[in-house]
Amino acid sequence: MGPPENLTRHFENQERAERKPPTRAPRTRQCLLKGCERRFRPKKARERYCSQECRRAAREWSCWKAQHSYRATAAGKAKRNGQSRRYRERFRNRRQPAPGQAVPTERVITTEFFRPLLRPPGLLSGIHTPAAIAASTVLFARLPAGHGTCVGTRTPLAPGHAVATADSQLRQPQIIPAY
Repeated sequence: MGPPENLTRHFENQERAERKPPTRAPRTRQCLLKGCERRFRPKKARERYCSQECRRAAREWSCWKAQHSYRATAAGKAKRNGQSRRYRERFRNRRQPAPGQAVPTERVITTEFFRPLLRPPGLLSGIHTPAAIAASTVLFARLPAGHGTCVGTRTPLAPGHAVATADSQLRQPQIIPAY
């Protein structure tokens, strides 16, 4: 039977079309991003990731993987070699600054930069620097005078700065650092 002549009236003799039940929401699934793997309920049937951040991270990884695969091919290697060659040419052709001319990217540190870090001169007058001491005197200060220290005298190398052998077990030598 075809449609009735008056379309505003109800179909009396027509079969009633049954309504389809509403489509079900997809069941919960795991986020496919490696490391996330959270369970989520997708809003659309083909959703694979739980959030916008996971989708962005997956897109970045996908682009990286495609580039990595392409660079492994002969065409990708040729393109990369061309890029490297052009970069080296640009680097060689850069204009070198004239001698004595300051490079615009060079950073100059003035002497005023360090002024707040220095100690005031009044504090420095109280620090006395010791006389020049031989390195061997400092290194061998706790060793007793032995054979070959000086010609037959059995005295240490620097007699004014070494610790006496009898006192060596009682106290540590005091070395004042020079500033």
